Amino acid sequence: MPPHVESSSSDDDGQTTRLFHRRGSVHKLLGRRKVADILLWRDKNLSAGILAGATLVWFLFDVVDYNVVTLLCHMALLGMLLLFIWSNAAPLFDRRPPQIPEAIVSEKAFREIAQTAQYKLAHFVSILYDIACGKDLKKFLMVIGSLWVLAVVGDTCSFTTLLYVGFLCALTLPPLYERYETEVDHLVAKGGEDLKKFYEKVDSNVLNKIPRGPVKTKVR
Repeated sequence: MPPHVESSSSDDDGQTTRLFHRRGSVHKLLGRRKVADILLWRDKNLSAGILAGATLVWFLFDVVDYNVVTLLCHMALLGMLLLFIWSNAAPLFDRRPPQIPEAIVSEKAFREIAQTAQYKLAHFVSILYDIACGKDLKKFLMVIGSLWVLAVVGDTCSFTTLLYVGFLCALTLPPLYERYETEVDHLVAKGGEDLKKFYEKVDSNVLNKIPRGPVKTKVR
C-alpha cells in the first residue's frame, strides 16, 4: 500500500504533498513532547547520550558477547558500591545521603504504564484481527509481505542488531526528513502513484479473480 500523502496548496509551486495526511510540522506529528525533541535532536546532548548508550549496549551484547545476567550483576555491584561510598562519605562533606526517586517506586506511574501498554496492545491486536479476516485484501497482502521480509532479515542478523538498526533509523530518519522534507515528499508522492498503478493492474488481473467468502463482523 503506498504511503499516505496529502495535497495542499502552496504559493510557490502550486501544489505539494505531505506524508501521513500531515497538516503540521514533523515535531507536531511526533507529539511535541520530550520524545519528539530527542528524535529530532532538539536536545543534542541528550540525543547523543541516548545514541551512545544504545551503541554501547549493542557492542556489549553483539560484539563482545556479554551475558545478560553477568551484565546486570556487574551493574548492580557497581551501583551498590557507589551508593555505599556516597552514603558513608556524605556526612563528612555535610551532604545529604542518596534518596530513591519517587518516580521509580510510584504505584501511580506503574499503573499508568500498565494501562497504556494494555490499550496499545488491544488496539494492535484489533487491527491485526481485522486485517487477518480479509476485510482489506491489500492490507492483508502488505502485512504478509512485511512479515516475510522481517523473517528473512531476522534470519540473517541477531535480535539485538535488529533492535539497534531500528533505533538508529528512529534517531536518524526523522531529522533527515525534516531537513529534506520537500524533496522526500515529492519522491514519495511519485513512488506512491507508481505503486498505485501497479496495484490496480494486479487487483484487476489477479486479486479480483480470487474467490472470497463473506466475512463475519464483530459484535460490539
